[in-house]
Amino acid sequence: MSFINYLSREINCKLVYYGPGLCGKTTNLQYIYNKTAPDAKGKMISLATEQERTLFFDFLPISLGEIRGFRTRFHLYTVPGQVFYDASRKLILKGVDGVIFVADSQIERMEANLESIENLRFNLSEQGYILEKMPFVIQYNKRDLPSAAPVEELRQTLNTLGVPDFEAIASSGEGVFDTLKAITKLVLTELKRGSGG
Repeated sequence: MSFINYLSREINCKLVYYGPGLCGKTTNLQYIYNKTAPDAKGKMISLATEQERTLFFDFLPISLGEIRGFRTRFHLYTVPGQVFYDASRKLILKGVDGVIFVADSQIERMEANLESIENLRFNLSEQGYILEKMPFVIQYNKRDLPSAAPVEELRQTLNTLGVPDFEAIASSGEGVFDTLKAITKLVLTELKRGSGG
């Protein structure tokens, strides 16, 4: 749930990149971070364990404008991909305003994608959220790999809610900002609805 800082006149929103291990969540964040103007972003923080890392940074996209005189700052997080770190995932989802599910397009990763999306649904419900009722987009990453499943197949299997979805190659930046723009737009629409316009 967004946090309003009346002193700095900012609304802080939390976006979480969720998905199976090594699907490209970190690559998305690093690309966004590297392409965002220095004066519009905070420091990137990486919390690393032996096998996984969780990234975090916040940024202030100037172009998104204001809501009732408040600027909107987005805090972007990744969750660890391995199920072993489920407690960390739950913690990171606390107070979430929007979720980007990063799917690994490779055919052999379909089961991992399905497990991860079910895990997302479960972890959100434990926090009192319903996936169907929150800003949510899907990114089909690694579209450049030879074993990438057809988009229609990915859509049928993973996008059962019919949410906005995007093809991406996070390593080159393709589709990264399209995905981010879509989720920020959904979050801002939700915020405006909540503030009465």
